Amino acid sequence: MNAPSKIGPNSIIQTVAALEESFGKTEAEAILQRIGQGHWIGNLPKEMTEESKFHSLVTAIEKEIGERKTSSILEEAGRRTAAYLLRVRIPGFFQKILKPLPPGLAFKLFLFAISKNAWTFAGSGEFSYTTGKAPEIKVKVTHPSKSVVGNFYLGTFEALLEELVNPKTKIKATIKQQKNCILCTYRCMI
Repeated sequence: MNAPSKIGPNSIIQTVAALEESFGKTEAEAILQRIGQGHWIGNLPKEMTEESKFHSLVTAIEKEIGERKTSSILEEAGRRTAAYLLRVRIPGFFQKILKPLPPGLAFKLFLFAISKNAWTFAGSGEFSYTTGKAPEIKVKVTHPSKSVVGNFYLGTFEALLEELVNPKTKIKATIKQQKNCILCTYRCMI
């Protein structure tokens, strides 16, 4: 039997933080208790965690507060994750190399680098991208989840591309449930 796929702890850390920002700490903790996710209160993961835990959190939050609010929280969690990555994980010298490059070239280099560590956010899913006049990023979520999870990736990619490729970057997201997976396509206007 294969070991469960793992993803970075920021998926959970930043989702809880965004929930607290949206509802206030007291109400966010009450929500976590109501949805059976109270074990995260004061006990956030510090290392890679099973992707099932993130998807379970997303599913429970959506059931409690609805799709629209959950989408907003997950997009903010993605932006917070991007800020963490820029601060701690993406080397400063690499950031300095990318920023002055033409957007198309910076996009190619950045996504090539990201693809080497895509397992840290895609887990058991798949990550791909295309370059050219209509660059796209694709994430296929294969672990059972809700389609709102695609907003986490949207927030992360948009914030990273705004910072490293072009501050005017916009992403048009198409997130859809298809059979047993969620297909997330992010068309990038860089």
